[in-house]
Amino acid sequence: MAYWLLKTEPEEYSYSDLERDGSTVWNGVSNALALKHLRMMTVGDLALIYHTGKERQVMGVAEITSQPYPDPKLDNAKRVVVDVKAIQRVPQPVTLAQIKQDSSFENFDLLRLPRLSVVPVSESHWQQLLQLSGSRGEAFCR
Repeated sequence: MAYWLLKTEPEEYSYSDLERDGSTVWNGVSNALALKHLRMMTVGDLALIYHTGKERQVMGVAEITSQPYPDPKLDNAKRVVVDVKAIQRVPQPVTLAQIKQDSSFENFDLLRLPRLSVVPVSESHWQQLLQLSGSRGEAFCR
């Protein structure tokens, strides 16, 4: 199992929207490296949903529920999507400022490649982010 961070503009689609819908197609990714990361996802992987824009914070945990597949709304096999479902909102959102203050995140792609919308998360960073959020990390590790 792998861990990911998926960015979204909360005005367009927020974690609350994902909770309401239960699941969604994670689409709209066009960056080549972000698409490469999407293609590496597999059923059962977990993802942190991160609000961009003015919020800049981790909001909740989701699960990847499909293998990557071509976006059915586009005529371009390279533009893939995955299905995700809401698992749980984090007790306390983790802000970008909190992440930047912790030197153990200095090599984290969220900081190194700030415009990337799909970011791999190491197991140690995953655990740290869950701790910062007040979540019990073992609840999201299989």
